[in-house]
Parts: sequence; structure tokens; C-alpha cells
Amino acid sequence: MNYIGSKNSLSSFIRSTVQGAVGKDLSDKTFADIFAGTGAVGKTFKPLVKQVIANDVEYYSYILNRNYIGNHSTLAFQDYVTQLNDMDGVEGFIFQQYAEGGSEGRLYFSKENGKKIDACRIQIEAWNTDGKLSQDVYFLLLASLLESADKVANTASVYGAYLKQLKKTAQKKLVIQAAIFQKTENGHHVFQEDSNQLIKKISGDILYLDPPYNARQYGANYHLLTTIAKYDTFVPKGKTGLRAYYKSAYCRKNEVLDSFTQLIEDAQFKYLFLSYNNEGLMSQNEVKKVMSAHGNYQLETKKYRRFKADKTENRNHKADSTFEYLHILEKK
Repeated sequence: MNYIGSKNSLSSFIRSTVQGAVGKDLSDKTFADIFAGTGAVGKTFKPLVKQVIANDVEYYSYILNRNYIGNHSTLAFQDYVTQLNDMDGVEGFIFQQYAEGGSEGRLYFSKENGKKIDACRIQIEAWNTDGKLSQDVYFLLLASLLESADKVANTASVYGAYLKQLKKTAQKKLVIQAAIFQKTENGHHVFQEDSNQLIKKISGDILYLDPPYNARQYGANYHLLTTIAKYDTFVPKGKTGLRAYYKSAYCRKNEVLDSFTQLIEDAQFKYLFLSYNNEGLMSQNEVKKVMSAHGNYQLETKKYRRFKADKTENRNHKADSTFEYLHILEKK
């Protein structure tokens, strides 16, 4: 999934930095990722550690992590995926509100794909209500639908707006591809909570933090994924069909430093790692001051190519460089 702030391209840097500070063998460690997003970092550490604790306040993110992190043993799901792909579309909520030909004129999906999303989402819920699905398979199917729908979305990467004309990838037929997770011997925990509240309830060895860097609210940028995930009843607002969404203190200049300070104070972990870049609301010195007050602090820096969505064509991107800071704290 194309995702703002994704750490896919930085996963090797993060892994090597963590192992350099903690030790190469992490097999007896508990690793927490409490701003998990799509779960890229949790997936990196899942086979390396004893247990992963993943969390994100957004429901679409919870579904992805509940599958990719929470699921860890063999599941029988392929027949359900086949049935979903064989289904005919229906004119449901997504079609009417967010698709070509729908009553609201929003062009997030083609007519056929909007109908197919509705049909698949309704069927998944029906199977679940009838008791035909385990919770593990339920979340795998939801994650599969979200990621597959995202591949044919008519956006420039986020759902804050749709394109005026259907781009080439949005014209392709929606095909549900299974969201395959990595198997591990041990189980893992996945939460959907405010990180500053969850931190008071969990403990472990390694805490990885990747909060929002700027004023972009993820709930607004990915509102349609939440709508597909919840498939609930509400009145979409405005041109983009926005829903009510959680607003993070980490996206507010006058709140972020206090929230971060409290999070570090409450953390019951020996090693803390914070990903933050040089364009964040908190300065490098502010972060250093907060973390240094609690133990041994150091900083690793990585220059990388940051991608910006090109608003005129299908997920082509303009790239420039930025610096990723990985702040490290060995807490006293």
C-alpha cells in the first residue's frame, strides 16, 4: 500500500540500528510498535523477536496489523478469496457515495470496482455474522479487500481528494489478492488505542515510535479505507465524502511536545527508538532534550528519497531527498 511515512524503504536501516544498540539476537525480546500504520516495521521484526505488540488508533491500520502481525499460524482462506473474486457487484454504499456513476458523483473508484467493493464487503460481513469465519480469517479477508481496493483507487496516493478522470490503474478490474502474513511460533498482540493511553498498560524490551511528523491527520487522508473497513452508516461530508475522524495531538504544533514528553516518561521499555525527520513539528534539539532526560541518548541519521504523489498521473512520483532521524534512548 502506498502510504505517507511508510518505513518500507527504511526497514533495513531501522533493523540494523536496533540490533546495533540492543544486540543481534532479539529472539527473547518483546518489540512494540505503537504508531504502526501499515505494519511495515512490525513485519520486519516479527520473525526476529519473541513477541510484537502493534497498535494504531486508525481502524484500517488495526485491520492490517491484526492480519500481518496478529495472525501467525496456518489459516484456510483461499476458498473465500476465490468466492469473493467470482462475485458480481452490487450498488451499495461505496458505489453510491464514492464511485463513478454513484448518486454523489465522487470519483474514487470506477463504477465496476465500486460495486465490487460493496459486494465483497457485504459478503465478508455476512460470513462473519453467520459464524463461518474465525476472527483470524475475518481480518485477513478485510485486509485483503483494503489493500486490493487501494490498488485501483483513483487518487494520487491519499484519499483527501480524487482525480477528475479515471487513471489507468483505476480502470483495471478489482482482483482480491490475499494479504499473506508471516508465520511465527509465538503469538502477538494488536491494539487500536491512543498511544499515550496504551503506553501505560504495556511493557517490554524495545519500543519503536513513528508518530505523525506534521499537521497531516491520517484519519482524513485515509478516511475511505476506514469507511470500507467499518462499512457503517453515516452521512459523508463535503466534496470528498469525509467522515468524522480522530485528530492526533502529534499533528498539532502546540500539543506535540507535551504529548511526546509524557509518552517517554510513561514508557516501560529499556530501549526506545524514535523515527522522525528533519521536517517534523518537533526539532531535533527538542527531541534530544526530552529523551536525554531519561537515560543514554544517541542519534543515527539516514538520507533517503522521499516520495511525493504526482497529482496528474497514476502513482508516478516526484522524488527528493530528506533526512530520517532515528533517536535512540537506553532508558535508566
